[in-house]
Amino acid sequence: MMSDKMCGVHKLGWVLVFIGGVNWGLIGLFNLNLVEAIFSGVPVVVRIVYILVGLSALAMLGCGKCKACKK
Repeated sequence: MMSDKMCGVHKLGWVLVFIGGVNWGLIGLFNLNLVEAIFSGVPVVVRIVYILVGLSALAMLGCGKCKACKK
């Protein structure tokens, strides 16, 4: 869960991981890829969104361990 003690990078990461999770849930339940539905005309943007979600998942591994989160 997102807390007030998280740094800005981890807060943004949490939001992007949540969006990615919702997208995968929609794909599994309804075969609806929301990212592609929104940005279907620009495949580069779709790819960038997927990259950002993946990087966010990696950033969440360090959540609470960085100096900014411990303040």
